[in-house]
Order: sequence, then structure tokens, then C-alpha cells
Amino acid sequence: MKALLANFGTFDLVVIAMMAALGVAVKPVVTALAHIITGPLVIPGGSLAGGFYMMWLVLGAALIKRRGTATLIGFVQSIMVIAAGVYGTHGIVSLLTYTLPGLTVDVLLWLTGQEPDEKLAMFTGGIGSNLCGVFLTNVVFFRLPLAPLLMALSAGALSGALGGLLAWMLADRLKRFNL
Repeated sequence: MKALLANFGTFDLVVIAMMAALGVAVKPVVTALAHIITGPLVIPGGSLAGGFYMMWLVLGAALIKRRGTATLIGFVQSIMVIAAGVYGTHGIVSLLTYTLPGLTVDVLLWLTGQEPDEKLAMFTGGIGSNLCGVFLTNVVFFRLPLAPLLMALSAGALSGALGGLLAWMLADRLKRFNL
């Protein structure tokens, strides 16, 4: 872990902490709104809302541009959630359900060889991270039958794509301010 953190400067770590905090803070609000749509469809609200809190993983990777950034943001989120007891029913499993979507973003960036701030990279990173989150929460908690699972994964892909594009728009705006 020390070797991983050695690659990041103080400013990078502050941005990582901010992205993690924003992701955790936005999650309950966005998920509650998504339940209005997903409730009648009998799919978890997080599948539709996930792209809008997974976008912070993608945005952080784009801003920092270092390998492992999204994974570290997800890990910090998991520690925050466990320490604060925000989503108490998930417990220690939060280490997986928060960290692995970030790892998915980093693996996709590595496999495609794209820069983290490219539009396509952020688009696919949003999709990948949210599909990972939807699949993990299904395996660990929901165990949906095939039809609702496919609906949840479809909603997750759409939401992740939109979240990735929103993250790209935010990154583009921040570049204009030289941040």
C-alpha cells in the first residue's frame, strides 16, 4: 500500500479524498430518486442511480491521471462507509462492493491504453464501473432472477454511460480553469 501511495502527491490525495466523499454523499440522494423509477420495475435503485455516484471514480481518474486512482477512490469510499456505518447492512463486504468498481475503471484504462481524460475512456469507465457494482450487489445481496438481473444490468449500463459522459463534461470544464 505504501508503494501505491508513493505515486501520489499531496494534491492528488486531497482530490482522491474529495472524489470519495462526493461519491458517498451523493449516493443516498440519487438512489432515493431512482427508486421512484426502479421500484415498479422490481430492480434495485442503485442500478439506475449508480452511474451518477460511480462518475466520481471516473472523474478522479481523469483529474489525477495516475494508475490506480479509481481503485484508491473506491477503497477510500469503502473505508468511509465502514467507519461511518452509513450503509450498515453491507458491513465489511463494502470493501469489495466499493473497491472493485474502481479497479474495473483502472483495468479498462490499462486494457484499452486510453488516457483517463478521453471521452471514450470516461464513457466506458462509467459503464464498466456501474456494471461491476450492479453485478456485485446482485451476487452479494439481491440474487435477482435472470429477467430482473438483465433489466438491472441494462439500466446500470445506461446510467454508467451517462455518468461517464457527465464526468467528462465536468473534467472538460475543470480543464478550462486549469485545474
